[in-house]
Amino acid sequence: MDEVDEIVAAWRRERPDVEVSPLEVFSRLMRLAKHLERLRKQAFTTHELEVWEWDVLSALRRSGEPYELSPGQLVAATMVTSGTMTNRVDRLVQRGLVQRRPAPSDRRGVLVRLTPEGRRRVDGALDTLLALETTILENLPESERDHVADALRTLTAHFSA
Repeated sequence: MDEVDEIVAAWRRERPDVEVSPLEVFSRLMRLAKHLERLRKQAFTTHELEVWEWDVLSALRRSGEPYELSPGQLVAATMVTSGTMTNRVDRLVQRGLVQRRPAPSDRRGVLVRLTPEGRRRVDGALDTLLALETTILENLPESERDHVADALRTLTAHFSA
């Protein structure tokens, strides 16, 4: 029995007229999300990155060689506004983690490219993050990991539609 079981039992006692079973899933997801947020921040801080910097750098890294995207593609990948992305790219350029270069196919266009230092940091942060997240999953058999991943995919599909 965990804290969520106690909360659910209390609600069932106080409100037997309502179905509180969604709390069993979503209260645990919320608690897990808070723990994961702390772990991620720890992983990124170890590599001198902010969470938002990780978002931009990892989008570039995942794009493959030459690790560059247009600002519009970065906006889509990180789900922020174009004004926010401009500010973020400016700050990453100042830190030497990305560079801007003219888009060869569009005189007015710009591409944002990951620098070697940006790649070193994002790769290091990924390695640290995966090590930390792996420890969370150690007590869960792989067959159950797949089941949890499938169930979460089903739940998040509701928001992607």
